[in-house]
Amino acid sequence: MNLRRSLVAIVALAALAGCNKDKDVEPPAELVDIESTLAVEKIWSEGIGGGGEKLRLTLGVAGEGATVYVASRDGEVLALDAANGRTQWKSKTGLDLSSGPGIGLGLVVVGSSDGDVVALDAASGKQRWKVRVLGELLSPALVDRDKVVIRTAEGRLVALSSVDGKQLWAVEDLVPRLSLRGTATPVAAGDAVISGFDSGKVMSLTHGTGEVLWQVQVSTARGRTELERLADVDSAVRVSGSDVYAVGYQGRVAMLALDTGQIWWARDVSSYRGLAIDDDQIYVSSSNGEVIALRRRDGGVVWTQSGLKQRGLSTPAIAGQAVIVGDFEGYLHFLDRATGKFVAREHPGGARIAAQPLVLGDRVFVVDEAGKVVAYRIGGPARG
Repeated sequence: MNLRRSLVAIVALAALAGCNKDKDVEPPAELVDIESTLAVEKIWSEGIGGGGEKLRLTLGVAGEGATVYVASRDGEVLALDAANGRTQWKSKTGLDLSSGPGIGLGLVVVGSSDGDVVALDAASGKQRWKVRVLGELLSPALVDRDKVVIRTAEGRLVALSSVDGKQLWAVEDLVPRLSLRGTATPVAAGDAVISGFDSGKVMSLTHGTGEVLWQVQVSTARGRTELERLADVDSAVRVSGSDVYAVGYQGRVAMLALDTGQIWWARDVSSYRGLAIDDDQIYVSSSNGEVIALRRRDGGVVWTQSGLKQRGLSTPAIAGQAVIVGDFEGYLHFLDRATGKFVAREHPGGARIAAQPLVLGDRVFVVDEAGKVVAYRIGGPARG
């Protein structure tokens, strides 16, 4: 791990947490009782081990069909039955895992703090290949067509062969001296790969060769101090049809043209977690803990939920008519997509939920920083 990157990331996180004795810091919002109007049923839970709490690692949960995949800081990767949580296989990598899992092409890909990339067989957990790249890995890999594409904390976007891990191409962007602890997950869009960078840029590259198609400054560094000039785009963009949606820290949420990167509209919103989209709206977890719904066509504000301010929210997920976010105390909040009102709340465990919940049909899977995985079934009105 690059020591400089690690230290400045910790400094930035401390500042964001409000460790400035010269200023009054707004405390986290106290949760108020709500009337549950959405049925949320716990199906199962499983402990996989944590160890990444102090490092603010966002090892998440990935899945498709009947299987979900999870990974722990101490190097274990598990495939769990989505219906009952039973372990289908377990693989011990022997690494300090810090990213993943990323899935696709019959692979489960995880990464380490030392830059190790490991590809496991999705059916058996057997290791297919292992390579090392320059830089810590903090976000899941994109596994698409014949490539595994990763973003490193050193500002590089690297494409590896899905067959043997051989490097196929790499692109590098300037990393500011101070940046947030996190990297954006690359996203596939037709023949392009799109990713955000710590400089505040969003870049689109050809999937085949890594040639830059366009780059746009979504979040611009402003202010006199290095903290004021943080402008990272650390969350995955969202692509729908010919449109790309991106958001940056201390910057903007913007709608871009997929083919050219032209900005169609932009609105000042700061986020280091990210956004979710449906057919009509964008949902953003802002840096100060507000959940904001915007119209996709023009960025107009539909609603703002301020009841979770300063609670360190996760990236939103969409399930049915609900928007779901986790918080720093391990609560899972369900908001109505149309109004932003609270419709349910669950408390899977006591540790921070930093990773975006996974939605498969009517089921929601969440993992906290202590390594507790919980599955819920949602739907219909709450039972009185």
